[in-house]
Amino acid sequence: MDGQPTADVVEQVRHIPLYRAAVERGYFPVLEKPDIARGFPDNWMTPALAQALKTGDAEYVLSTGTNHARMQIIRPPYFLLKSYYRLWSEHPDIARTWHEGCPRLSLTTVLATEHVARVNARKHGTDPIALPSLEDRRLDERTLYLNLRLDPAHWTREDVERMIAEIDTARRAHPRGRYHLDCSGYHLAHLVRKAEQWGLWADLPRPDSVIHAYEYTPHNVRRYLREHFDCPVVDLFGSTELGYLYYSDRHGRYRPYLDGMSVELLPVTPGSELFSLIVTSVRNPHMPLVRYRSGDCVRTLDGTPDPTAIRSFCGREKELLASPNGPVAQGDLDDAVAAASPRVFLHQLRTTEPGTARLLCTTLDAETFTPAETAALEDAVSRLTGLRCTAEHREHIAIGRSGKYAWLVPGRATDQTTGRP
Repeated sequence: MDGQPTADVVEQVRHIPLYRAAVERGYFPVLEKPDIARGFPDNWMTPALAQALKTGDAEYVLSTGTNHARMQIIRPPYFLLKSYYRLWSEHPDIARTWHEGCPRLSLTTVLATEHVARVNARKHGTDPIALPSLEDRRLDERTLYLNLRLDPAHWTREDVERMIAEIDTARRAHPRGRYHLDCSGYHLAHLVRKAEQWGLWADLPRPDSVIHAYEYTPHNVRRYLREHFDCPVVDLFGSTELGYLYYSDRHGRYRPYLDGMSVELLPVTPGSELFSLIVTSVRNPHMPLVRYRSGDCVRTLDGTPDPTAIRSFCGREKELLASPNGPVAQGDLDDAVAAASPRVFLHQLRTTEPGTARLLCTTLDAETFTPAETAALEDAVSRLTGLRCTAEHREHIAIGRSGKYAWLVPGRATDQTTGRP
């Protein structure tokens, strides 16, 4: 399958300047992110789009940046949020909480909270305040944001007590005292660990459904959350420019959610069973994407390029580790680490000298590794990457400025916990 668009998709993009040459040739090459940015927005402009921008039916936004440059795109207002809400309302395991009107409490990056607070301040004609109230952190009638600190490892007891109280206030407003928890898996795991540490676990109201959808969530963290919450804990996969494409069921199996979309998988290198995700989507009418390389990597159940058999969304192409054994993705390292030790919480691979690597880890129980665990981690990572690895326990691994964790740090970066490379 060469992934060429269907006739109806070609008809929908025929008048977009970016695609005119492809329409004339009768062949659409893979669309790369620089192609989207080159000549933007003129390369997308049509009379219909110009009118939509004038009326507010379309808007300019930036894609969510983690460790890479953000990309300007055009989309309908609240495009990603509406995609989330629709999927939540139709998900076989958690649609009940949508239809029961459960409030959505969001525990994710402080950047997301600050964005909502800024938007609300503009609406009210005021300046954003340093510590916005819960109502200042309301995205809409359904969604409230909780986090007010960049690094969740630095949450204080006061922070945790405030968030628990805000969750309780929001869920008490529901007729049946229920709520839906939206989160970064890492942030929720931090909250659980701190609540247990300070004797606050019994005070934390249990959600009726949980979605983690902001970044890759490691195996050990997923298991930890499932152990602590007696409700479906599901993952959504998507992006700012595409909306949501796949969801997991409560058992972790991924299902396609491709309304207005099609997907093809291309090997990242010839013969590889690690695939690039290529998406054709007309779901966003203002910026339809044809054979767009999303930048994400996947692995399938049987190693074939079957988009219905994806078992793992395993990281970003720009973050692949070029190893003697071939390209290694974030999910590959996670597979190896989780198999070696179920106690690892955060892990970060640092490639320092040629042929060597250091694996820094925190643990879910805050205890150090036994010699046998250290040896197992070092052996697993060495066999995966072909690099001589040393594994080291850390009490803290700093979060990035984006509010997300970097799994791979190339070069001689300084370890903030020790002050050494």
